[in-house]
Amino acid sequence: MIEFTQEQKKEFIDALNQIMPYGKYKGRRLHEIPGHYYAWFSRQGFANNKLGKRMALVFEIDHNALKPLFKKYFIYD
Repeated sequence: MIEFTQEQKKEFIDALNQIMPYGKYKGRRLHEIPGHYYAWFSRQGFANNKLGKRMALVFEIDHNALKPLFKKYFIYD
């Protein structure tokens, strides 16, 4: 079994709850954005920065129908 550090767990939770800083879904948390938006970004290529990496992570979670496993970590405004 893989063991994750507290820092890795915090980064993962922070990625799910990051607020989108621009675009159609500006102001929404990454876990709230619909999968088709991430699919479009995936086809275009995610940015090679912190936000792009977090979006790619959330895309994989959404695409593989894993969101229900992480609902307890979601923040809703």
